[in-house]
Amino acid sequence: MRKGLSHYDSAGKVSMVDIGKKPITERTAIARAFVGMSPEVIRALPNNKKGDPLEVARIAGIVAAKKTSDLIPLCHQLPLTKVGVEFAIEKNGIEILATAATAARTGVEMEAMTAASIAALTIYDMTKALDKAIEIREIRLLKKTGGKSGTYRRKAPA
Repeated sequence: MRKGLSHYDSAGKVSMVDIGKKPITERTAIARAFVGMSPEVIRALPNNKKGDPLEVARIAGIVAAKKTSDLIPLCHQLPLTKVGVEFAIEKNGIEILATAATAARTGVEMEAMTAASIAALTIYDMTKALDKAIEIREIRLLKKTGGKSGTYRRKAPA
């Protein structure tokens, strides 16, 4: 782990990182979130009066990735070349995988994590009438490529 936090200047004041001299490289990131819910809520997903919660969440995640720099103060605006949000329905909830890609001077980890987070919140919003105990958990970066630090892959839990 690199020492020091990059969003502080030499005087200790919050500062946006200057990426002007960094090379443009292809960068990708994959993030995960999990929405824990009962089997009853999972079975009710196709019958939601508001529409298909997963398709609405997919759109919300894509829009959120595009708005990341508006939500997180020190994030740079990025020209996203791809944002994808996929779902896997499991017996105890829904796994969300969000992918973001760019050719830029800084990474897309925050865009992928924002997409996964907002997709999860959207699923909660569309299903909360059925059960207030739905949980959003395990928001994490799984993989990132590109840039000076190269490739990162989260190690599988032991």
